[in-house]
Amino acid sequence: MGRLISAFFLVLIFMGGFILGVSQGKGSEKREDEFSYLKLYTEVLRLVKENYVEEPSTKKLIYGSLSGMLSSLDPFSAFFPPEKFKEFMEETEGEFGGVGIEISMDKGRPIVVAPIEGTPAFKAGLRAGDVIIAVDGEDTFGKTLLEIVRKIRGKPGTKVKLTIMRRGVDKPFTVEITRAIIKIQSVKHTTIGNVGYVKISQFQHDTSRELKKVLQEFVSLGVEGIIVDLRNNPGGLLQEAVNVSDLFLPEGKLIVITKGRREEERFYSKRKPIVPESIPIVILINKGSASASEIVTGALQDHGRATVVGEKSFGKASVQNIIPLEDGSAVKLTVAYYYTPKGRLIHKRGIKPDYVVEMKDEVWEKLAKEIRRRRIEGDQQEVIVIPEIDVQLRKALDLISSHVNVRG
Repeated sequence: MGRLISAFFLVLIFMGGFILGVSQGKGSEKREDEFSYLKLYTEVLRLVKENYVEEPSTKKLIYGSLSGMLSSLDPFSAFFPPEKFKEFMEETEGEFGGVGIEISMDKGRPIVVAPIEGTPAFKAGLRAGDVIIAVDGEDTFGKTLLEIVRKIRGKPGTKVKLTIMRRGVDKPFTVEITRAIIKIQSVKHTTIGNVGYVKISQFQHDTSRELKKVLQEFVSLGVEGIIVDLRNNPGGLLQEAVNVSDLFLPEGKLIVITKGRREEERFYSKRKPIVPESIPIVILINKGSASASEIVTGALQDHGRATVVGEKSFGKASVQNIIPLEDGSAVKLTVAYYYTPKGRLIHKRGIKPDYVVEMKDEVWEKLAKEIRRRRIEGDQQEVIVIPEIDVQLRKALDLISSHVNVRG
């Protein structure tokens, strides 16, 4: 046992020497501190191995410590043991049973970033900002984001109970949701009079391709303006956010900057925009708009190509890399943050609308109830819009109307 710990300690010392260097001089105190923490780690490992009531697995101890290390950084960094990494990759590449929410962590609890439109969570009435305090009666406090996601996901057709704490509601309540295969129709559209309306639910592999067809249709119809609804859109693929922005911006315009500790990358528009500059664009956002949604909104807002209406966005704008390791495990690590073309940091700050228009919970409930009623009565429209209830949409229509009148 002593030889095992000694060998492990030597490996750590070698790694420390390789990473930190062994020369003295400037920064030597910091290196000594880091070596002392490595020594502390191996000492605790030795104590546990020699004194714990049952003989523990070294593999289990190391994997557990790595999980704690990564989860201490932020809600999105994680360590995947081999079996969990395999499951993660299978779920990423294929279909899975779930409820259709994007969640983050806040003060040790999972918080709903956004329920994705059309999913079981959306139909059950979950909202951006809801805090999940229990899953099937099990307290979520102290659990990692990955552990909570795995508990919420499951076999399609099975049920999961989420206990919710909601701002403005006196006590927690429980919602029972039936899991389903989550298939998202990324782009839906319609026209409101002579205004084109397009709803983007999530940024998937084919979002920009689908949106391009919709925008071409709008232009051919001679619409007077276009509304891009990104409310409750939790994000998705960075490249698709860039591709979508490219459909609106002139060639050579900066779309987004990603900055890490060592690298900075800039993404630019590469082609002529689909929508002529003479057609005004309004983007709708709210506190459920995150990540890729914020990239598109920030790019078009900074370049003066769109007017933004609604509520401040969520502020989730970090880049994660998946780094496979030799034993089949992997690390998911936050390596950069997103910045708008003007250098605004999105992460934890969000995008502020040009026109702040709040939608109270009772208005959302009234809107959802009316949409359900129309569906039951046989309304087959791809997306149902109700400006007389949806005050944010109504403001967008007013802005386009005033722009057209002034221009005319």
